[in-house]
Amino acid sequence: MNKIKIYLITFLFCFLTKFAIAGEGMWLPFLLNSLNESEMKAMGMKMSAEDIYSVNKGSLKDAIAHFGGGCTSEIISNQGLLLTNHHCGYGYIQRYSSLENNYLDDGFWAMNRDEEIPAEGLTITLVSRMEDVTEAIFKGIKKKTTSDQRQIIIDANIEKVKAGYQLGEFEKLIIKPFFKGNQYIAIITVDYNDVRLVGAPPTSIGAYGKDTDNWVWPRHSGDFSLFRIYADANNNPADYSPDNKPYTPKHFLPISMDGVEEGDFTLIFGFPGRTNEYLSASAVTQIKDVIDPIRIGIRDESIRVMDSYMKSDPKIKIQYASKQARISNGWKKWQGEILGLNKSNAVGKKKAYEAEFMEQVNSKRKWKKEYKNVISEIDALYKELEPLAAVREYYNEVFYRNLELFRLVNSAIRISNTFDKEGEEAAKKRMARLKGALPGFFKDYQKKIDMEIFAAIMEKYDKNVPEEYHPGYYKNEKNSSGGDFNIMAKRLFDASIFGSEESLSKFLEVPPNMLHEVLNADLTYQMSTAFAEMYNEKVAPKYDAIREKLDDLEGQYMKAQMEVFPEKRFYPDANSTLRVHYGNVEGYEPKDAVRYHNLSYLKGVVEKHVDGDYEFDAPDKLLELYETKDYGPYGENGKMPVCFIGSNHTTGGNSGSPAIDANGNLIGLNFDRAWEGTMSDINYDRSICRNIMVDIRYVLFITDKFAGAKHLVDEMKLVHPKNKK
Repeated sequence: MNKIKIYLITFLFCFLTKFAIAGEGMWLPFLLNSLNESEMKAMGMKMSAEDIYSVNKGSLKDAIAHFGGGCTSEIISNQGLLLTNHHCGYGYIQRYSSLENNYLDDGFWAMNRDEEIPAEGLTITLVSRMEDVTEAIFKGIKKKTTSDQRQIIIDANIEKVKAGYQLGEFEKLIIKPFFKGNQYIAIITVDYNDVRLVGAPPTSIGAYGKDTDNWVWPRHSGDFSLFRIYADANNNPADYSPDNKPYTPKHFLPISMDGVEEGDFTLIFGFPGRTNEYLSASAVTQIKDVIDPIRIGIRDESIRVMDSYMKSDPKIKIQYASKQARISNGWKKWQGEILGLNKSNAVGKKKAYEAEFMEQVNSKRKWKKEYKNVISEIDALYKELEPLAAVREYYNEVFYRNLELFRLVNSAIRISNTFDKEGEEAAKKRMARLKGALPGFFKDYQKKIDMEIFAAIMEKYDKNVPEEYHPGYYKNEKNSSGGDFNIMAKRLFDASIFGSEESLSKFLEVPPNMLHEVLNADLTYQMSTAFAEMYNEKVAPKYDAIREKLDDLEGQYMKAQMEVFPEKRFYPDANSTLRVHYGNVEGYEPKDAVRYHNLSYLKGVVEKHVDGDYEFDAPDKLLELYETKDYGPYGENGKMPVCFIGSNHTTGGNSGSPAIDANGNLIGLNFDRAWEGTMSDINYDRSICRNIMVDIRYVLFITDKFAGAKHLVDEMKLVHPKNKK
């Protein structure tokens, strides 16, 4: 090979690594034709961009649904059958579970339409179309327009654009900022509110491995559940009615029975929640060294307390299953994020990128004049923000994320504020809503657990947060309790009107003009308001002022990057809007001398199985199916595939997203990421970033052979694309 070829290959490799890493990105589907189609086809895709997104005909986008605003789901039959993760449907499965009908432990399968359970409060959202409206939103903004003036103009223009849209009877319009406010997209959607639970495996399959296996590979979890969308006689959205019919979609996903192998093209389609790929090195450092460790430390205590009760009491296990999963999911993710950021030298790479950015900025007078201080100013502000950000995280973790009783207190505070600002009728409406929610809340609430968590995390707050952020009321309570946080917890909780459904219901019957008087006598209310006042006086004003400056500077930095590196394809950060992620089925090497294959099998479930274990007790019937090798048409070469991994760039919100093959067929269901790559939210690295998917054949196997619900498989369209000549 001659020197010129070596140079060209080296240059091309460096260019692709730096500017267009295949697999990286969360791309807007309506722009695939101009930005991504050729690369996708080079990676093995056989569809066109219009097959993925079209407003003129049924396309893949018409089968992709936002599930309850937090997960993704996909339509897999012409009768509105909807597939998502078990952990996405978990709250609804848990809601209808009891000791008599324990759908968490036993699973649930509707054997006919009449047995399907209405999932009250669940909304499924389909996207009709997406359009770039940036020019209209920026109309009237000039170079000398200040930040405050700019936002006023943008807000006014958004309202003008909304007013000018022609929407269908059931369509809704939202306009969202992208690229940190440098682009605006209009998204037209339709909501469906009659959604019913159809099927779910037991948790021993749907969450096999639970916390131990969460965020790691290899996985052996059948993380799926089935719902169905219903519509009125005209196939339009409607509230629940027994007269409604299964929704007929514009498109549904056929299901490939051919499986996957190393190198196969994979497309993930869904609603990723939030990423921050364009942060500065100083921002990433603060996340890694300050924010994540605080969150992890607080949740260490919450999870420890919950686990101790859940392992010894079956009723509490049901009550706290969803709560514990919610708390532990972030807890383990942040640990992996720190690991991945360190392993991939994310901060070092960011600094090198910033150095090159500044070199380019200094090469042109225009850029130098406009952007020469943007990074140094960002760095200075993050340094100023750090102590406030730390207190903010402790405050939020203690009073908003880990203590249930204090969430009720906060609801009461909002009612009181509503009375002050909006009057008696508005307060009464809020009081009625809260009262209606109490039976559901207290059905799954154990005061003794909340008290123990309070004692543990308040002790952590006390030790790690500077005393200037300890309110006077808190100090008095600490002294009255002799510094014993368990005594403090008992004193507060036992006397609180929020500690039982009966006492809180009585409180919600008082006239709104007496709310302040009753609340002021409650110790938990006094504690909560003492911390809120401290936060609002000493933390929030300074934090918000710095954060506002940072938001403006980071918007400038984003704009500058796109100008300085015009050859780079930028993708917008995730913001819960519809995106396409593409990659390949691909194993990886997490550390020296370790190689992970791309597929896991039912054999791994059996190898991990431990009788009676909270996380790894596989159902007897599943073990029997393994022993007899009764896999039906779903196995391959005498083995039953369970999960596989790929290099798709995913995040929270992609739970339940379909894994789609080169031809547009469903091959799997996205549900997690490998632990070493959870830092992909702020630093994607293809060498270790892997998304984890349930093999669709395992979904069908569990539905048919384990659950005996073959009627559900029969309504799907099964195909063999790899057999085509």
